[in-house]
Amino acid sequence: MTEKPHLLSPDDQTSEQVAPNPFDPERLRIDLDFAEGAGVKKLTTTIPVRRPNGQDFIRVHPQPEFRLPVAIIELRDDREVYLVLPEIVKHIPGECIRVTMYACINRQGTVFLWPVRLPGADGRQLEWHRSAAEAAEMAMKRWVRVKANMNLGAYECFEASATIPEPVWPTDLNFEQMLTVAFKGRLVDDFNHPMLKRLRGET
Repeated sequence: MTEKPHLLSPDDQTSEQVAPNPFDPERLRIDLDFAEGAGVKKLTTTIPVRRPNGQDFIRVHPQPEFRLPVAIIELRDDREVYLVLPEIVKHIPGECIRVTMYACINRQGTVFLWPVRLPGADGRQLEWHRSAAEAAEMAMKRWVRVKANMNLGAYECFEASATIPEPVWPTDLNFEQMLTVAFKGRLVDDFNHPMLKRLRGET
């Protein structure tokens, strides 16, 4: 007597199916048209306060509300810059530097603040500071590279020979917000500020 072949029930067929391979290339393949970070907003949490890198092409924001005359204290050993309120400045003569703070951006889209020293009370200004202010004015209209020339004792400007698109400034950052981010923890608004105590030799 011939044995009839065993027919699998639908449940038996499902249980014997091979599990999908997690390393199947078709499962791993990504869509190359997918925009990385789509739906994600980049937050600016760091804004350096520095001179332009001599190898960077930069622009300076042309709007007047994106520059401001302020007082700062530079701790050169620590490479830190502190912003000082005007009511504090008059009580610590000789400690502060008067600068124009410019909003800048490089070709990589990095925003930074550039402090350019203002003339002294007597109207005198070193060539370094005069040429820096001139470079900042030039950078409001075109991409320039600002490089220190030690033999000349001044900054030199080099204009980009190729056509570079206009900079894309962050639309969610006004100058007040830039200052807030750049000087977080470094605003001297009190005579008991740790930095002032350090200058007085109290810490």
